[in-house]
Amino acid sequence: MNPIIHILPDSTALAHAAAEAITSAIEVALAAHAASETRSFTLCLSGGSTPEVVYRLLAAAPFCERIDWQQVHLFWGDDRHVPPDHADSNYLMVREALLDHVAIPSHNVHRMRSELPAAQAAADYEAELHTVFGDELPRFDLVLMGLGEDGHTASLFPHTTVLHERTRWVAENTVPQLNIERITLTIPVFNNAAAMLFLVAGASKAEAVAAILEGAPDPETYPTQFIQPTNGTLTWLLDVPAAAQLQRLPEQPGTSS
Repeated sequence: MNPIIHILPDSTALAHAAAEAITSAIEVALAAHAASETRSFTLCLSGGSTPEVVYRLLAAAPFCERIDWQQVHLFWGDDRHVPPDHADSNYLMVREALLDHVAIPSHNVHRMRSELPAAQAAADYEAELHTVFGDELPRFDLVLMGLGEDGHTASLFPHTTVLHERTRWVAENTVPQLNIERITLTIPVFNNAAAMLFLVAGASKAEAVAAILEGAPDPETYPTQFIQPTNGTLTWLLDVPAAAQLQRLPEQPGTSS
């Protein structure tokens, strides 16, 4: 699949483009199912500094006023193995940036119980996904993804065991190079999404962006290359610094290739 690539002038423009894309996706999906009593929108969130700015935009006017938060269900693509009130928690970041400021029902917020032992937290979250999606592989309406300088996304780190997981929906992942443990959705779940949106800003990401989008296939080193939706769309929002090493650029920022 060839991804859609949008290049924005800077990180501020990128964040606003992302907030607009998310809001529009929710509006369109809910309007299409307006007559359904069970209509909802499933949004899978990412950690990171760029998504945090986006969440703060979604929590404020005009975006928050356009979103029917009663119909939005929030999930997490991954989290660190820390309590939910820990400074490193992806959940805490989302709560402070977004959840504390919008009228979303608590039962629509499906956090990873990352305070549990990692394997138990993974099993618990997989059970939570079953309560929402049944026995079919989860199909999120929209998944937000970030990118690390080392080419990882979510908690799919280079040369780690979770890259080979194809049965479980959620798995614990030990990252020896960082001496940490994470909980993450697995590649089959990510790739079953209806739409995926990568948000990448900053010159420090430029080398990884070029390797992933234009380099030879090497997903063990650049796990983001494993992300190839089987029946969905894949869009990258990059700012100019993050796109600096790409060879095939759109002619003007904000256009697509």
